[in-house]
Amino acid sequence: MKKFFELVFVFFVGTTMLFGQNQDTVDNSGYNQSKFSKGTMFVYWGWNRAGFSKSDIRFKGNGYDFTLNNVVAHDRPSELSMAYIDPTRLSIPQFNFRLAYFIKDNLAVVIAQDHMKYVMDQNQTVNFDGHISDPTYAGMVQNGQVNLLDEQFLTFEHTDGLNYINLGLEKYKNVLSKKDFNMFWAYGGGIGALMPKSNVKLFGNERSDRYHLAGFGLDARTSINAVFWNHWMARVEGKFGYINMPDIKTTLNNKPDKASQDFVFYQVNFGIGYVFNRKITN
Repeated sequence: MKKFFELVFVFFVGTTMLFGQNQDTVDNSGYNQSKFSKGTMFVYWGWNRAGFSKSDIRFKGNGYDFTLNNVVAHDRPSELSMAYIDPTRLSIPQFNFRLAYFIKDNLAVVIAQDHMKYVMDQNQTVNFDGHISDPTYAGMVQNGQVNLLDEQFLTFEHTDGLNYINLGLEKYKNVLSKKDFNMFWAYGGGIGALMPKSNVKLFGNERSDRYHLAGFGLDARTSINAVFWNHWMARVEGKFGYINMPDIKTTLNNKPDKASQDFVFYQVNFGIGYVFNRKITN
């Protein structure tokens, strides 16, 4: 939980300082820069690569209560295919969606979905704390450790996916203005819910594979946005945040079987968008 409180502090202090500034749109040379005016909207679709810190994962249910310490996981990007551009298959890769509305000049409220994929590495041996009553799986714990390689003990992933549905504020600043081209730098933060579809197979039970509300997250983000002909947008975004999921479904029984974990994540996102109702002041 220490990571959570540190990030909450940084988030609220940072956003108070950033959004409290009243930045003029006139630079030192007197040039009146372009801006996203109040009432402007944009939609965006893109793709991501993500990374995750090591995580302690606690499993609790009838006959067991244990923690796997410092578990390593990675994302799982899809191979380059038509899924990236086929409208019927766009949700297969790791994707990002944004819908933004500018409540003030250069200040937007952003509704977003970050569809990441979290996959526990099988090729690892992790430290074990706790107890298991089943002698078969208790016997897989040797010297306080368990080897996950053969998948008999556990497979654990959020691959359809680690869905972070969030609401954020973003401040935009024009950094370059040319005919039919503008570039904006943006920064901000967000908070939201985790709605993963977790694929978990524990102790040989039937695989649990379903969407569920598992927890919450918060983030800080920054992006470079290039706008062509006043409407088409290309965006590169970096995002860093914290995820806490105290209620991960691990078996087909809703209770009491569950897992919990928290970790820090990062994303690098890129994609395209379209700007509506844009007014430009030159």
